[in-house]
Amino acid sequence: MTWAVGSSGEAARVNVPKVALSTISVYPASTATGFAAAARLGYDGVEVMVTNDPVSQSIDSLRRLRDGLGLPILAIHAPCLFWLNLQRVWGTEPWAKLVKAREAADALGAKVVVVHPPFVWQPKYAADFVAGIRRMQEETDIRFAVENMYPWRTPRNRIVGERGVEAYAPGWDPTEQDYPYYTLDLSHSATSRIETLSMLERMGPRLAHLHLADGSGSNADEHLVPGRGNQPCAQILGLLGRNDFDGSVVLEVNTRRAVNQDERDVDLQEALFFARRHLAGAAVAVERKGDVAQLAGPGGAGPDGVDVDVDQT
Repeated sequence: MTWAVGSSGEAARVNVPKVALSTISVYPASTATGFAAAARLGYDGVEVMVTNDPVSQSIDSLRRLRDGLGLPILAIHAPCLFWLNLQRVWGTEPWAKLVKAREAADALGAKVVVVHPPFVWQPKYAADFVAGIRRMQEETDIRFAVENMYPWRTPRNRIVGERGVEAYAPGWDPTEQDYPYYTLDLSHSATSRIETLSMLERMGPRLAHLHLADGSGSNADEHLVPGRGNQPCAQILGLLGRNDFDGSVVLEVNTRRAVNQDERDVDLQEALFFARRHLAGAAVAVERKGDVAQLAGPGGAGPDGVDVDVDQT
């Protein structure tokens, strides 16, 4: 938290988002290893990716890690990853998974449950997904934040190029639906090759959560350390830092190529420094300007007509 002083001399409070580490960032190491890395490197908290690791599925185990390391759990990521084959974690009924994720968030003090859109082979779940998320949101203060995904691409031939396969229903772009809250994932936006700042603008004040990573536009979902790809990571952090964003910034990066813990720590430390540097730079800019703009997306005006500056911090 920092303070911005307005032109009248009165102090204006500016929220500086917490920077957390997703436990999937240490995969294939364990959930406990993710907590230990976050504590060792000075992250503000963790996002728990619920996986096949029994610790990630157990409220009691997660509570012991949280309390033992003094490290808050800021979000629970429901078990819906295809590549980790999580379709049977917490049962096979998708709504029951979301109920369990909400119960875990409630018990552990997390404010967000990250949710992926259904797969196309889940037609019954998909048909009720938009309305169902809204119903669940009405029952809790926990934010169900639907995450942007991407089309699955497969090479066709050198002449025709590539074809995108729709794997999600009602679609991989959550801003096409009226969800109460969104998660913006910058690796996914790179893979989908969209204009990321336009998606941020469409999410507007319903953006509840940021998965900070980078990507090059490859068919693969790369989850690079921010600054190593083509996404406007610094620019987006600057926007959030200047616009009183009340959600969390979560580093969700791929460190599977690290040969040991020290090498992984280098990447995770770089990612943390990147996030804090650009969030802090934004806070300094607000202090100098004496204004706190409201989150409305890039290049636009906030609800009170405050222009949003998208220059890179």
